[in-house]
Amino acid sequence: MKSSVRDIRERTFEFALRIIKLCDELNRKPGVCRDLSRQLLKAGTSVGANTEEAQAAQSKPDFISKNSIALKEARESHYWLRLLIAGEIMPEKKLAGLRDEAEEIKRILGSIVVSAKRSQQTL
Repeated sequence: MKSSVRDIRERTFEFALRIIKLCDELNRKPGVCRDLSRQLLKAGTSVGANTEEAQAAQSKPDFISKNSIALKEARESHYWLRLLIAGEIMPEKKLAGLRDEAEEIKRILGSIVVSAKRSQQTL
């Protein structure tokens, strides 16, 4: 399981870097782009921050809590990316990979949370 933990930490870090670059580009545009950029930046970088914090959890419930927060932030990031596409603010072709990565991160974090909850119940 350690390698999957390392993988999700690296993936969420890389995801955050991609979000930062996208938000930098959005901030150069006028109007609503800046507001959406702020929301996406907060959510997208929080995924990795909470995943990282989970690795130093003080207890199993703390680990579950931090990963659950990361999952919520991944869901929010996915939402903002979908909104940018649906609102035709950014072309789908440009954001499809990032949107798909947000979806995959949601699945991985969801699995981590479910597994941790199961193992906590068996203790």
